[in-house]
Amino acid sequence: MRLERVQITNFRCINDSQEFTLADVTCLVGKNESGKTAILEALERLQPYDATRNKYNRLRDYPREHLSEYNDRHAGGAANVVRTVWRLSPGDIAAVEKHFGPRCLQEDTVEVSKGYGQEKPSWIINIDQPRIVRFLLDECGVDDEQRSELTSLGSLENIHADLAARTPELSAALQDLKARLDPLREHRAVLAIIDLLQPRMPRFLYFSNYDRMSGDVSIDQLRQDIQQNRVSPGDHVFRAFLEFAGTNLDELAGVKHFEELRALIESASIRITRQIFEYWSQNRHLKVAFTIDAGRAGDPPPFNTGTIMRARIYNPLHDMTVPFSDRSAGFVWFFSFLVLFSQVKKYHGNVIILLDEPGLNLHAKAQGDLLRYFKEKLRPEHQVIYTTHSPFMVPADDLASVRTVEDVVTERGPFDYESIGTKVGDDVLSCDRDTLLPLQGALGYEITQSLSVGEHTLLVEAPSDILYLEAISAELAARKRTALNRRWTVCPCNGVDKVQAFMSLFAGSQPHVAVLVGLAAGQKGQAEKLRRSELLKAGHILNIADFCAKEDGNIEDMFAPDLYATILNGTYQLAGGQKLTGERLLQVKVGSDRIVKKAEEIMQGLLAPHAPEFSHFAPASWLAQHPETLKGEGLAINVTLDRFENLFVALNSLLFVTLNSLVN
Repeated sequence: MRLERVQITNFRCINDSQEFTLADVTCLVGKNESGKTAILEALERLQPYDATRNKYNRLRDYPREHLSEYNDRHAGGAANVVRTVWRLSPGDIAAVEKHFGPRCLQEDTVEVSKGYGQEKPSWIINIDQPRIVRFLLDECGVDDEQRSELTSLGSLENIHADLAARTPELSAALQDLKARLDPLREHRAVLAIIDLLQPRMPRFLYFSNYDRMSGDVSIDQLRQDIQQNRVSPGDHVFRAFLEFAGTNLDELAGVKHFEELRALIESASIRITRQIFEYWSQNRHLKVAFTIDAGRAGDPPPFNTGTIMRARIYNPLHDMTVPFSDRSAGFVWFFSFLVLFSQVKKYHGNVIILLDEPGLNLHAKAQGDLLRYFKEKLRPEHQVIYTTHSPFMVPADDLASVRTVEDVVTERGPFDYESIGTKVGDDVLSCDRDTLLPLQGALGYEITQSLSVGEHTLLVEAPSDILYLEAISAELAARKRTALNRRWTVCPCNGVDKVQAFMSLFAGSQPHVAVLVGLAAGQKGQAEKLRRSELLKAGHILNIADFCAKEDGNIEDMFAPDLYATILNGTYQLAGGQKLTGERLLQVKVGSDRIVKKAEEIMQGLLAPHAPEFSHFAPASWLAQHPETLKGEGLAINVTLDRFENLFVALNSLLFVTLNSLVN
């Protein structure tokens, strides 16, 4: 059985969650006090693994604001809390059809609900009663005359009552039929089918926090604690670890020879290290090591006598070990979590796992490892429902599995608010910014990690640079001259000071990066610092000024002044006295020799207010739409093409440097 839909009502802060669907691994995301924990706890009580958590407590769990109105609001009976819809597996359907015949179920879904005062959940199953009757009559070989009479009774309950009333007269076929109906609950088909499906319905295993494994364990004391049923949470995890490692307390206690004992311990250390570090990527230079020796008189009890087993973490980088309990809280939690959940299938069987805020003290990367564990280890065997408010616990590659949880409040007037209660959103949309924040963070992080920056990335300063490079490259290619190699993916980064941030964001994909920027006087120190770093290969920072014979320049300075003036005239439709020339641009006095600064000054000053506001992007966009501007053999065009061709030759050569380094 697979849980597909849930609706929770009348539970703590939840008046009506509204129906929401569930995935194989479902993430409930919302801010603190939004009702995420209430959803898990309400769902758990439908059919808990822990039998002590079986009931809803009306005084504790019913929404307090309506508690005094309980009898009026539910005059017809007890308030319902959970309504669920389950899809039956082929195995479930086969188990039912084995006893009641093919197509005895009209649907492959069932509804299961539970409310206050109920020990067991209520079921709604649509069955084909006439088909079930016909099947059982056929199975028992009832003759046509008896069949007609029994079929007219309609239900198994009525048929059983009829057969019970005439027991001495029953034929062999009818005795067989009665024997089949006798064990059915109330002799009803629907109740019998529920009894077949109830054991197949998963139980809910709820974890609000995870106990950490004890680093030091007295074997003798633990065996006594087990006999007296008082095992501590940390020792409980330790026992799970021994099972995980392929041994147990009795085996350890029964070893009489040192070498045999040492072999067992080393085997356990190797196995646990390999499996744990498959999902712990924070620091792979660690090994989990275990020692076992006699207690020392100076140690605190119970570690001063008997056999003591200790867990230690060895770091070969520092050539030292530290006690297990002295490692970071995140590592100890992660280790203990994986040990516990490696045993879920073995000890807990068919369960749906409910996790409340898992991985709170883990680094973002470790939270990603935890999500990978959910996907690879838990999902194949169990449905998982977990709550979080961390962006890094939101599966950005599967937002369809995310459900938003928020406590909806409406404002009826100044200082007059009404709480509607917790609502669960099925489409990951919310009107509350705080609820959406983890989703936005997860999506933003995923976008930065998955942008197609290409294997070979050329960083430029602005989007306008991309248009200029594309336009000139196309014209050079049309002339059979050297164009920018198509293996370069051009991406804007907004200046040399942003390169380090860019490289950090995309470090996971390890792209080959070159930088093309116009370095002002104050930025040359940043460029030199970047050159000395290991972020970029040698020679991969290109200064535009080096290709246009200027001390200071950006991509517009690659254009001959007359050609750039032509582009501006076309962009802003300048004519007559407003029309620009290269000479007119060069005569403008500003604090920079960059032609774009001169253009900005003349457009915003000399031609105002008639000329439109100057934009760096608009001329590049106009050129991309008017490639004919670059046709012809004029001096301005040829100078411009020559400069860009020299630039492209330099850039393209970096591709071959990379290829050669790979070959070597």
